[in-house]
Amino acid sequence: MRHNKKFNHLGRTASHRASMLANMASSLIMHKRITTTLAKAKALKKYVEPLITRSKNDTTTSRRVVFRYLQNKYAVKELFGEVADRVGDRPGGYTRVIKLGTRKGDAAEIAFIELVDFDENMAKTPKAAKKTRRSRRSKKDDSVNTAAENTSEAVAEDVKAEAKTETKAKAKSDAKKATKTAEKKAAKAEKDAPEAEATEAKDAKAEKAE
Repeated sequence: MRHNKKFNHLGRTASHRASMLANMASSLIMHKRITTTLAKAKALKKYVEPLITRSKNDTTTSRRVVFRYLQNKYAVKELFGEVADRVGDRPGGYTRVIKLGTRKGDAAEIAFIELVDFDENMAKTPKAAKKTRRSRRSKKDDSVNTAAENTSEAVAEDVKAEAKTETKAKAKSDAKKATKTAEKKAAKAEKDAPEAEATEAKDAKAEKAE
């Protein structure tokens, strides 16, 4: 019976599986990203993350323990050097597995596994801060409030438009009144002009007669 034997054997013997995972771990540490099947990527994640945690404590014992698994001195040097410096502040979750679809031929699920702190594209994209608000109000109340705000804004805009229209109409009427007043004054002046001339002529004749 296979009670509590839940890890994936990957269709290999124990020695073959251990050698394969050691080689894949060395490749991941050296190249920071490798592409493989989804099952192998998940198995590699469980295999390599404890080794990365061990690299945070740079002692002779830690190096010997890691070398016993990897059997690659260049990978051990890279792990305790550049990789340990990058992941020093991270409390776990050093790798990321992303699915790539299926492989042509046998339709096996393909994925790539990478070290999180060495993904420059993901590091450049700023993460938007999530706004967390704890409130007892339901979403329905929020929607009602939003609708009320929109309605009040629409009413305010209508009032502003009406005020502008009234102002324009008042200005037009004032301009018309001023024009009519000016026309009346001009017409009155034209009417009074002959009478003034006649009066001046009479005064001139009277002065000559004297």
